[in-house]
Amino acid sequence: MSRPPLAMIPTRPVPVPPAVRSLVDASGGGDLVPVWRNDLGGLTFRWGTDRYVKWVAAGTPEIDLLAEAERLAWASRFTAVPRVLDAGRDEAGAWLVTEAIDAASAVDPRWVAEPATAAASIGHGLRVLHDALPVEDCPFTWGIEERTARADERIADGEGPTEWFPEHAALTVTEARARLDVAPPVDRLVVCHGDACAPNTLLHADGSFAAHVDLGSLGVADRWADLAVAAWSTGWNYGPGYDGIVYEAYGVEPDPERIAYYRLLWDLG
Repeated sequence: MSRPPLAMIPTRPVPVPPAVRSLVDASGGGDLVPVWRNDLGGLTFRWGTDRYVKWVAAGTPEIDLLAEAERLAWASRFTAVPRVLDAGRDEAGAWLVTEAIDAASAVDPRWVAEPATAAASIGHGLRVLHDALPVEDCPFTWGIEERTARADERIADGEGPTEWFPEHAALTVTEARARLDVAPPVDRLVVCHGDACAPNTLLHADGSFAAHVDLGSLGVADRWADLAVAAWSTGWNYGPGYDGIVYEAYGVEPDPERIAYYRLLWDLG
């Protein structure tokens, strides 16, 4: 699985894919409100008051909604994640329907206005996830080998510094790729979220951690594969100065070597 695509709240009307419209009509209707659109064209709609439906076009290898359905079904035995109601695909694309959780994303306007609270919940929620999911029983991986293989595919397709985050843009492709071959020793193997960016943590109304969403890359890896990116994402969503709150709430001291490595791996792979 590659680095998950960047997503944002739609600001313009979003056409409803025929498969999604058919699902709604077959279930007796309901309002569809677009809530996310990623840079690969993947869509998420709130369906009525109690469901969400995700859709992605066929031929989008970066997003596998049926794989996400499998991971959600497994993880739901141990921790708070959306319950899968339906999943499938046709020649046009794939869809995933999940039950809504009564909570708000950490990038909801309320929590963007209270970034310290949100960052603490992100860190605490990640610790809850890592402690709850059993590594020995997990059938999924998110390891360095498979991720560097994807990085090689992206490099072969011509991707390079202009597509990377500013922290890595001064590196050449050769320099960046060489760094991926020097992985730090594993600190602690856990079942990682795989896309632990701020939007994928849900908070209760009191600001406490509620649940995680978007677990399409969930799998066993070093906990820093999640931690480095979760803390990094606070800068994208709230501004500088909140990454330390994530580490503190998780209960760990920052590890500069592992943080640097897993952020580069995220960026390239």
